[in-house]
Amino acid sequence: MDAGMISAILFILMLGLLASGIWVAPTLLAVGFFALEFFSPAPAGSLLASTVWDASWNWALTALPLFVWMGEILFRTRLSSDMFNGLAPWLARLPGGLLHVNIVGCGVMAAVAGSSAVTCATVGRMSIPELKKRGYDEKLSIGTLAGSGTLGLLIPPSIMLIVYGVIAQQSISRMFIAGVVPGILIISIFMAYVAIRALLNPELAPPQEERLSFLEKVKASRLLFPVVLLIFCVIGSIYGGFATPTEAATIGVLGALALAWWSKTLNWASFMGSLMGAVRTSCMIAFILAGAAFLSIAMGFTGVPRVLASYVDAWNLSPGMLLVLLTVLYIFLGCFLDGVSMMVLTAAVVLPMVESAGIDLIWFGIFTVIVVEMAQITPPVGFNLFVLQGMTGRDLIQVTKASVPFFFLMLVGILIIALVPELVTWPVEYMIRKN
Repeated sequence: MDAGMISAILFILMLGLLASGIWVAPTLLAVGFFALEFFSPAPAGSLLASTVWDASWNWALTALPLFVWMGEILFRTRLSSDMFNGLAPWLARLPGGLLHVNIVGCGVMAAVAGSSAVTCATVGRMSIPELKKRGYDEKLSIGTLAGSGTLGLLIPPSIMLIVYGVIAQQSISRMFIAGVVPGILIISIFMAYVAIRALLNPELAPPQEERLSFLEKVKASRLLFPVVLLIFCVIGSIYGGFATPTEAATIGVLGALALAWWSKTLNWASFMGSLMGAVRTSCMIAFILAGAAFLSIAMGFTGVPRVLASYVDAWNLSPGMLLVLLTVLYIFLGCFLDGVSMMVLTAAVVLPMVESAGIDLIWFGIFTVIVVEMAQITPPVGFNLFVLQGMTGRDLIQVTKASVPFFFLMLVGILIIALVPELVTWPVEYMIRKN
């Protein structure tokens, strides 16, 4: 049977299973088994057993539950209030005032939580009432949270970067380092946008009247410093070559437990809650990765990725046009699927195309994660939109409208790293030379 017909049958089968409410991981396993059983002479049962086993004991995956646990621990502390009170004195004088706390606060939280929804919820829980009380524009407040909350997928230690590294067989350490500069770039773009909006319309962000001395600012930030120190220890140990991602994650968990104990928020209930939360999230992602690994093997035996890659080669698309096509594809998929599912469902077909086009896979990983970030604020399945809808009481349409400018700002970020790929690749090359 023609490869195009096989891919169409498998795609329709996958959509049908997902639409019926079956979980993503069993869907991937079922489609892979169907592909091997009907379109390949390979033994489906033996490949299922061996592939799922190989995918489940991958050493790179050991960092995943540890980083998830670190975020769960800190989510149960008073980090959000410490973050707001610590950042506000330093950022309030900028055009846009405390709206910048949303952006920078999400960046800080992203570096300890690794999750988009947790980042958005943790910062929003504290900042939304404060900004509303002080007369800030609600639409812009929601927009900054929706856009900046997605940074949990990009700024290391990002769970999404670990997932991509496992799927694409790339170094997790290098993926983490590659995500730092693009993360800072997108934070800067968001802050510049807010500042320009506030300068053009000062009513959006009331000016800060209170002035604090440097020592008063330092005193207000004292509770934030331990968290920042933890971030530098985790990322710095990887960048300096002193620790693997798994070892750095262990440092992060121990540091998070110490911070929770120091802030008097660590008790048996919070400890078990964080542990079980990490177990649930990690098992879900590991199950999806195992299903994706089996589907990739199955697709390889059917020959579909190779044939589709040859079709793309026949179109003579430039790398830039291929990236435009993939951006549109991911944005469309993001309307219906979560980030992990998008990434694993497309990996078997997309990665061979990208490799044949000569695109660096680490750079492509950062590109993919940014596009997945954009999907977090696209209806109807934008998880950050649901989080903010519940926190603000506004309907989904209002929250979506507030998020639209930040969707396009992330497109600007993609354009910049496409024009200057060294923003992603140079820190990785420097780390390699240094070590």
